[in-house]
Amino acid sequence: MRSLARTTDGEALLGDETGYVPLSAAAPGVETIREALTLGSQSLPEPSTAFASRVPAEDLSFASPLPDPGKLLGIGLNYADHAADLDERPPEEPASFFKPTSAATGPGGPIRLPPAERTDHVTAEAELAVVVGRTCRDVDAAAADAVIAGYLPVIDVTAEDVLRRNPRFLTRAKSFDTFLVFGSHIAVPETGTDLAGLEVRTVVNGEVRARNTVDNMHVSPRELVAFHSRVMTLEPGDIISTGTPGAHVIRPGDEVRAEVDRFGSARADVVAGPEEIV
Repeated sequence: MRSLARTTDGEALLGDETGYVPLSAAAPGVETIREALTLGSQSLPEPSTAFASRVPAEDLSFASPLPDPGKLLGIGLNYADHAADLDERPPEEPASFFKPTSAATGPGGPIRLPPAERTDHVTAEAELAVVVGRTCRDVDAAAADAVIAGYLPVIDVTAEDVLRRNPRFLTRAKSFDTFLVFGSHIAVPETGTDLAGLEVRTVVNGEVRARNTVDNMHVSPRELVAFHSRVMTLEPGDIISTGTPGAHVIRPGDEVRAEVDRFGSARADVVAGPEEIV
């Protein structure tokens, strides 16, 4: 499976299971990940076509694959088991919400917990996110692969105590800085790849705290793309995070992972306090 990634010094990469090459070496004239998204699965070249040697992933240091993401959409209660855990009934239509781009951070995080007087019950949630590759409106779910660039494991973070005070506080509960951690690469499967059996796992300190498979979603990833394309124009770099199998409370010193079969993982350390901005 091909993947798109970016190093900490900003070089865009194209890779597979054996390693990475500079993106421009395989796709001349394509300099950024955002530009590569528009190629789609069928037009994205194989790393083997590049006039460059592969570098193993373990020899590279990765930043966020998308330093300039577009719209960030999340989906609530998309697994039946998660809704039951929260004593809520799943909505009949996708329960979507926005997160600001300032909430996004790259591989490793860290997730910076806000001061306790703002929230002292923060949870982390593993999710599979869809990355949009082409501008579109009114897409049919059966044709969604034509506008999907790939998939990205993410860690969504929520100030649960803020949300429980009032469900109208959802935006605030989801929007603290570092409350969305991207994995190191965007997985680009072949068109038509079956997603149903993919397992998504929330892992805290090495222990699996929640797990479920994509076929247990109320609304599948492709259907989520179609649904939201009927509401708004979707554009390259937009991300739809498809919901979590379950959340777990996090504290300073914890390590959180979002693991998605075949598509990789996102990892972050948890630390206390926001980073100072001068």
